[in-house]
Amino acid sequence: MTESSASLHICLVEPFFSGSHRRWAEELAERSRHRIELLTLPGRHWKWRMHGAAITLAERLLSQNSEYDLILTTDMLDVAVFTSLIRRRYARTPVAIYFHENQLCYPWSPGDMDAKRQRDRHYVFINYTSSLAADRVYFNSNYHRETFLAALPEFLDAYPDFENKGTVAAIEAKSATLPLGLDLTAFDPYWQQTEEAGDVPLLLWNHRWEYDKGPVAFCRLLDALLERGLEFQVALLGQQPSAEPPYFAKARERWGERVAAYGTADSFEDYAAWLWRADILPVTSEQDFFGGSVVEAVYCGCHPLLPKRLAYPNHFDVNEYPISYYESEDEAVERLAELIANEGWKQPSPLREKAARYDWREMIERYDREFERMLATP
Repeated sequence: MTESSASLHICLVEPFFSGSHRRWAEELAERSRHRIELLTLPGRHWKWRMHGAAITLAERLLSQNSEYDLILTTDMLDVAVFTSLIRRRYARTPVAIYFHENQLCYPWSPGDMDAKRQRDRHYVFINYTSSLAADRVYFNSNYHRETFLAALPEFLDAYPDFENKGTVAAIEAKSATLPLGLDLTAFDPYWQQTEEAGDVPLLLWNHRWEYDKGPVAFCRLLDALLERGLEFQVALLGQQPSAEPPYFAKARERWGERVAAYGTADSFEDYAAWLWRADILPVTSEQDFFGGSVVEAVYCGCHPLLPKRLAYPNHFDVNEYPISYYESEDEAVERLAELIANEGWKQPSPLREKAARYDWREMIERYDREFERMLATP
C-alpha cells in the first residue's frame, strides 16, 4: 500500500475505557478521516485488565465479521497474548500500541500490596513484551519514550540470565512519539471577558486526587504562602477517589474561605469556566507522561509553575520560559510568591499558544498520516 488519503478500517482496542483514555479514543475516532471502530472494556480493575483483557477482547474481536487494515491498542493490553489469540484471522494485520503511561516508570503507591510483596514487576513485563509484540510503538511524549527505553536495561538486569537486552534496540527502532490530541477548542465557548482581574489570584488544582500528582507537596506550597501572609483563592478540581483523602480534607479546614471550589466539577461547562477563571497553576506532580490537565489549564490562560522535569519541558521550552519552572520545593515557593507579588497573573499566560498545538485540529493529520505510513511500510 502506498501513502495516501485513502480511508483505512482501524480497530482501536482499549481495555480501560474511562477518563483520559476514553476521551482520546472517542475524539480520535470522531476526527480521523479513517474509519475507526472501538473495542473496549469498562475502566475499572486496571490490574485485572492488564492480565485478562487480552483474552476477553480477542474473543470479541474474533466474534465480529469485520476485517481491519490496522489494530491500534493501548498500554493496558497484553499485546503478546492478544495477538497470539487472533493470529488465525489477523496474522497479516499490523498491530500498534499507544502508551498513555507505563508501569516501569510509574510511581507505585506506598500502600499497594503488589509493590510491598514485590509482585509489581509483572505489570512492567507485560508492557515490555507488548512493545516487543507490536509492529509499531507510540508514546505520548518524547519524555515518555526516552525514559521508558532508558529504564528497560536496568529492569532486565534483575533477571538471572538471558536478559535479552538486545530487544531494547529493537523496540526503540520501531517506536515514535505521537503526542496526545486534546479537544482544546471545546473550552472556547466558556471564556468570559472581564473588565479587570481581582486583587487575589485564583490558584488551580485540576488533576486526579492521587499520590502521583503530588497533592501533599501542593498543600505544603500553599501553606507556605499563608505563612508569608500572601492571600489567594484555590479551586481544588479533578477526579476524586471514592474516599476523601485526608490531605485535602485537612487543607480545606486550614484554608477556609479561600477554597472557592472543592471536588469534581459538575459538568464540562463548569470545569471549563473554572479553568478560564483561574490565574496560576502550581504543579507538584511526581509523574506526568504527558500532562493533559496542565495543557488544558495553560490553554485557558493559566500561568503554570512546573517542576523542571517530566514531560513539561517538551511542551514549554525551559530556556525560553525559565520563570515557569522550579527545581526544588523552596524555589517553587519563591517563584509562586514572586508571581503573586508582581501581579503578572493578571494577564493571560503567554504560553497559551504553545498549548494550542495539541488541539485535534493540529494533531489529527499527524495521526492519520502515521497510520497510513504503517500500512505503506513492508
